[in-house]
Amino acid sequence: MRTREQRASEKRARVIGRRWRHNPLCRRTDVVEAWTALVVSVVLWTGAPLAGLAAGWWAYDGARSTAAEQRAERHRVLAEIVGGSHASAPRGEGDRRPVERVNVRWAEPGERARTGVTRVPAGAEAGDRTYIWLDREDRIVPAPTSGTVVWQHALAVGACAAGVAVAGVLALHALIRRVAARRRLAEWEREWARTGPEWTRHRT
Repeated sequence: MRTREQRASEKRARVIGRRWRHNPLCRRTDVVEAWTALVVSVVLWTGAPLAGLAAGWWAYDGARSTAAEQRAERHRVLAEIVGGSHASAPRGEGDRRPVERVNVRWAEPGERARTGVTRVPAGAEAGDRTYIWLDREDRIVPAPTSGTVVWQHALAVGACAAGVAVAGVLALHALIRRVAARRRLAEWEREWARTGPEWTRHRT
């Protein structure tokens, strides 16, 4: 004996199947809406993840190339803090640990000592040593992008791309359903205008 769940499942299957089978009650808008629902399902389960994967891979490749260029153009040296602490400021976006801008001095082999300003963790004192990054013109620059940041950037871009794809598909699906509903209502009104007088005449 069939259970209530089995009967409900069979009923849903018959209702869905009516949109696909040819019958007088199946309108063109019903067929279009059914095919649209199928396409939307396929795109949501396959297209959106593929779009996110492609965007993420593109972002990863670009960020990795940028990081490689930065590593090739920058080098790290050991510097000494010589004082001149400035106002504290956040280290960077997403990192609220306090830092200080201080004067540092460094000397590379065969060159005279140079000074500059860099950021160090709050609490550093004169005489402490810290690593700094220099470009080809010996200017203090941020450290090259790390591998963790590259992956975070790629994942963020991929997730955003997948989300945009999902939102776009759902918006298009909603628009198609709205247009189909309007057309279906217009068809009903035309048919009622044609058959309505016959119904009222028979009832009188």
